[in-house]
Amino acid sequence: MASFPGPRLRTTLEIMRTGLALAALRAHRPAFFGTAAAALFAASVVSAATSVLISTNSGALSPAARQQISANGVGEMAAIMLLGSVYMSIFVVASTMGTAVTQQHRELALVRAVGARPRQVRRAVAGQALAAALPGSLAGFGLGALLGQLWFDAMVTHGLVPSEVPFAVSWLALPVCMAVTVVTSLLAGVLCSLRFSLLRPASALAEAEAGRRRLGVLRAPLGLLALGGGCAVAALLAEQPADEAGQGAFLVLLLFCIGMGLLGPRLIGPAAWLVSALIGRLGPSARLAMLNVRSQPRRFAAAVVPLVLVVGFGLTKIAMHTTARHHTGSAGETGEVWLDYIGTSLYAGFAAIAAANTLAMISFERGRDLALLRIVGTQRAQIRVMALWEAAVVSLTALLLGGVTALVTLAPILSTAFGSALPYLPWQLPTGLAAATFLLTAGATGLPVRAVLRRRAITVVRTA
Repeated sequence: MASFPGPRLRTTLEIMRTGLALAALRAHRPAFFGTAAAALFAASVVSAATSVLISTNSGALSPAARQQISANGVGEMAAIMLLGSVYMSIFVVASTMGTAVTQQHRELALVRAVGARPRQVRRAVAGQALAAALPGSLAGFGLGALLGQLWFDAMVTHGLVPSEVPFAVSWLALPVCMAVTVVTSLLAGVLCSLRFSLLRPASALAEAEAGRRRLGVLRAPLGLLALGGGCAVAALLAEQPADEAGQGAFLVLLLFCIGMGLLGPRLIGPAAWLVSALIGRLGPSARLAMLNVRSQPRRFAAAVVPLVLVVGFGLTKIAMHTTARHHTGSAGETGEVWLDYIGTSLYAGFAAIAAANTLAMISFERGRDLALLRIVGTQRAQIRVMALWEAAVVSLTALLLGGVTALVTLAPILSTAFGSALPYLPWQLPTGLAAATFLLTAGATGLPVRAVLRRRAITVVRTA
């Protein structure tokens, strides 16, 4: 006759499983703070955009104010920024939370090995997602009120909105922020842990150690479909008027970035391989950085994709105005150009946070590897130089792919408007963008590495 555990034994097992799950989650505090930071920034921008949209579409506006706002296209631009902010918020929060869950696979596999059920694993991940996203969402709503006021005042200064129109913080922004950040974080955490939680414990442990080598069944065809769609839309834009072609540029960029994100290492890997091969000839630290990037293509691809979005989107928007000024002497109406640059800055900020979070989590996760390097005789200075070379590989790969994306996006638009597919960019702009990309990657990689190096190597190895 089969024997079943009594109530006391079942309670003991439940406490043990729960304790191990919580310990596994607490061990990845950088991932926790990264998700919270992403939720804070996303909620701030979504809150500001929602309040600005509602303030500029209030029923209490006078006919003259409504006519001026409509003539300047403020309502449409605010709606586009809100939709773009929602999309980018989902992208950033989901990416950060997905990376955080992936880094916990080893601990979650151990929890499964001692008897935790799949739903207990998913519940633990959902609890972490909620704990990270909820405070960030609430704080972001309050910060968004200040950001919205600054944004609105700047539109008044540029003559886009009449001075008599008041700015009002909308409480409708709060549920919008909660839906975007909290729900996205929960769904991303649960979906990322779903397949892993259903694996057998032995298979889960093996995958946690070796990493998942293959793309999902749907990722490859969906990625190819997104890239093909981007090329098709770019070709269609070549036959449209210049204004309509310019409005479709954002869609082309999104399709290319979605395709790169889905294909991940399969597409970004060759570019990183080429860049790392060139850098690897510059000394032992550079060669070690090259090996690190090549051994973790999936993780570094997660950091390169948002940087590609920063470079591609930034170059596209800036080049459209600089090329127009070069050919016609004017980049357009001052207010509309200002709004365009504001939107570009917001999208670049989203992508930069996603990239910085991913790089920081990768660096913190390698604490044991860095400690082993120190034990075998590698100096701290050599490890810090290696981190800088890794940042160089990531940033150069992003600049290469982002530049190609921008050129493909711009070609039909510029051909339609000016008869030439090549953009005009003063050398200061690409140089500044390259420097900013490297500084972002160097800071997100180097600062966590310095924090890890402050601890004794043997202590890190024992506790890892």
